[in-house]
Amino acid sequence: MNTAPEDIILRPLVTEKSNMMQEQNNQVVFRVAKHANKIAIRQAVEKLFNVKVVDVKTIRNPKRWRRVGRNQGRRPAWKKAIVRLREGDRIEFFSGV
Repeated sequence: MNTAPEDIILRPLVTEKSNMMQEQNNQVVFRVAKHANKIAIRQAVEKLFNVKVVDVKTIRNPKRWRRVGRNQGRRPAWKKAIVRLREGDRIEFFSGV
């Protein structure tokens, strides 16, 4: 699989739960490409952020039907990855806040 790390790691997921995971367990949550496997996610995070990854967990979220008035549509399926970093390594998304 020869894809660029920027194509695998789409964006970080910043929520209260992900902030708590980062503080307590040194884990970071990313939205990733649906086709990415754990090995590719590990390599992409290590290359993009210059850190050492200890563990990767992935979760697939299914497509969901949504309705607004009479209109009905579908939200696409997506995949997220929970990446645990080595002790001492950190990824800061917002600095100086």
